[in-house]
Amino acid sequence: MFFFELFQQLPVKILTVALLIILIVYFIRKSIKLFFDKTSFLDEKREETLIHFSNQVTKVLGLAFFIIYLLSHFFDLEKFVAGSVVLAGALALILQHIIRDYIMGLTYLFERQIHHGDDVIINGNRQGKIEEISMRHLKIRQYDGYLYTVSYSNITELQNGNRGGRRVNESLVLHYRQNPEDAFKVMEEVAQACNEKYGEYLLKDENGVPVESFKFNQITQLNVDYRGHQYSLSGLVKEADFVEAGKKVRFELAIAAYKNDLMMAESLNTSH
Repeated sequence: MFFFELFQQLPVKILTVALLIILIVYFIRKSIKLFFDKTSFLDEKREETLIHFSNQVTKVLGLAFFIIYLLSHFFDLEKFVAGSVVLAGALALILQHIIRDYIMGLTYLFERQIHHGDDVIINGNRQGKIEEISMRHLKIRQYDGYLYTVSYSNITELQNGNRGGRRVNESLVLHYRQNPEDAFKVMEEVAQACNEKYGEYLLKDENGVPVESFKFNQITQLNVDYRGHQYSLSGLVKEADFVEAGKKVRFELAIAAYKNDLMMAESLNTSH
């Protein structure tokens, strides 16, 4: 009788429901993971991506159910929902950016354009490994160590280096006073040197021909952070050689910039 009365108290009810939702979410996540552990009809990266995404979905749904339960003790939900059609429409207009993020996120996921752990380039200037795929955004661990978060609706261009190989994409940001004609000549020479020295890293087809040799992509971004222009070089390399090939290309770019006295872009905080 004591326990029955205890469970009739609102704080105890709310706490019990919260714990129950947490347990249900936990068991759903465990079940999904166990399912993929016991099956093999999807590749490992695809399974990892779906597990990661399902964790995000169950978290949001669990929180939504808890909020609905909480509101049911303070409002007549039937009347509240019936009288909230106009409010819902207004909220949809206000939250259209967020809704678009969700829709585009589902599109990226189910069209298999991205996987957890893929090396990607976002909007031409953010390069790194996908560390988190949520319902609204991607988190990219850049090669400089910084974590970059971008919502799906703000992605205008996505290059995936894991599709058919790994794409090395390195660049120099040169001062806006640097003569582009001289820079073009140097970058073309660097691309040629990389093909001659590091051709064994390139991904090749069944005939032994490189799928995509190292090439100069000209100016890929103007006035980067108001400092200068970006000159990029890329090449499609074998998975196992991606890290080493990137190091070699960066070395060649650094040597070329030094030997040819290219004017590197400077930070706005640089003092003379």
